[in-house]
Amino acid sequence: MEKYIELLNKENITRKEFLPIWNEFKKDLNTGKVRVASKENGKWVVNKWIKKFILLGFKYGEIIEFEDGTIDKDTMGERKVELFEKVRKVSPTVSIREGVYLGKGVTFMPPSYANIGAYIDDGSMVDSLALVGSCAQIGKNVHIGADVIIGGVLEPVGAYPVIIEDNVFIGAGSQITEGTIVKEGAVIGAGVTITGSTPIYDNVNGTIITPNENKQIVVPKDAVVIPGTRDVESSIDGVTLSKYVPIIIKYGSKIEFEDLLRP
Repeated sequence: MEKYIELLNKENITRKEFLPIWNEFKKDLNTGKVRVASKENGKWVVNKWIKKFILLGFKYGEIIEFEDGTIDKDTMGERKVELFEKVRKVSPTVSIREGVYLGKGVTFMPPSYANIGAYIDDGSMVDSLALVGSCAQIGKNVHIGADVIIGGVLEPVGAYPVIIEDNVFIGAGSQITEGTIVKEGAVIGAGVTITGSTPIYDNVNGTIITPNENKQIVVPKDAVVIPGTRDVESSIDGVTLSKYVPIIIKYGSKIEFEDLLRP
């Protein structure tokens, strides 16, 4: 890691000097040797320097046409999935950029996409039309439903990655963005949107979950969240207006994942 940080702090880097180290860096992302965020002593620690290094990959890349017809920076490209990794990449319409860690038994259904810096741990499933954005951290045995968006974090520079802990279920059409942390065992119902500015109404405990000091929303362990509304104070022409809010309706509703679907 020292060589990467040393390069980050260096001025006037040449492309020729950068590319060999960049290729090593992508391999370390692919294998999980370097990771955007990791849990230490029960708390998530974010390595923002990794995101900065990824941004350098765009800076020093040159646009080319790849053999498959993709037009992108030559520093990017498609991540190859090897048979020994025990990953199911069901169709050519599944696109995984280089620099994505894939744990054993991860499954991608077509079409879907994972961007550079993402970390997807053992046994997780990415369903059709789902997006795992840059630097998103996905735990073990997570089900990301169809048409789900897990937000990326390449910009703005100071933004935190989305973190989904182990054994989380995210229902179809949901959007989890802006550094949201979904704790272990939570269930996010279909069509739920959670951003850094979306308070969650905990109907079980009678409280409102607001952004923490890092402007992140944290979904509690084992929470079951569904889409809802609340009335706003104003009205137009006598019509009461409502505002979208996610609501926790209970805790501890475990979803049994199907082991037969996983390698």
